[in-house]
Amino acid sequence: MRIRVRRTGGFAGIERRAEVDTSGRPDAHEWHILAERVLASGRDTPPAGVPDGFGYEITVDGRTVYAADPRLTGDQRELVSRVLKEGA
Repeated sequence: MRIRVRRTGGFAGIERRAEVDTSGRPDAHEWHILAERVLASGRDTPPAGVPDGFGYEITVDGRTVYAADPRLTGDQRELVSRVLKEGA
């Protein structure tokens, strides 16, 4: 499973991207469960955010959903954080 996150916006307007490929990872099952919950809770179009907030484009195996601060679910926040931290 390939999980990509694109974060835009924020005070400086700097874009950040990262991707994780879960193939062969010992924790792949955890990633899959989290990604499925994020896909289920995401929007098909970018939501309106708040000034200086971040917007997120989350793509899992070709399916993209959107989220924005401050209305991220706990699952969305966890996945975004993990991908931006561990991804390349």
